[in-house]
Amino acid sequence: MSKSPSASAVIMTQLVLPSDTNNLGTIFGGTVMSWIDIAAAISAGKHARAIVVTASLDALHFLAPIKLGDVVYIRAMVNFAARTSMEVGVRVTSENQLTGELTHTSSAYLTFVAVDAAGKPTPVPPLVPETEEEIRRFQQAAERKSRRLDECARKRR
Repeated sequence: MSKSPSASAVIMTQLVLPSDTNNLGTIFGGTVMSWIDIAAAISAGKHARAIVVTASLDALHFLAPIKLGDVVYIRAMVNFAARTSMEVGVRVTSENQLTGELTHTSSAYLTFVAVDAAGKPTPVPPLVPETEEEIRRFQQAAERKSRRLDECARKRR
């Protein structure tokens, strides 16, 4: 049974605590990466209704610092589904609790594979984008998938 991208939508909220920050009072990059992976895995799992494993993370660039005391919103949604894999788009936004200012701090695309109890890839439902934005993201994700496969083929040579 096919699913829409919105059925996999996840918004994870975190508060930046002192244990999450470096000596400058900004968050450790690894913490943000972990939160991204968790939100994306939840999204992929919602779509597949199966165990999912991270296969890849495209480049991750930190666009702005996330500071101690900020609230962080990690939004994730499946953009594309192939036979056993899915691309999940993630956007990270921080909010200054005192001013309400929102800042886009990073974005990433992750690929997940659905697996069965034995760890073997298992099919996922088709993704049917419904809105113009979902269609655009689906098409762009298909192009990224093609580039990823080409890159993997080049590396294997």
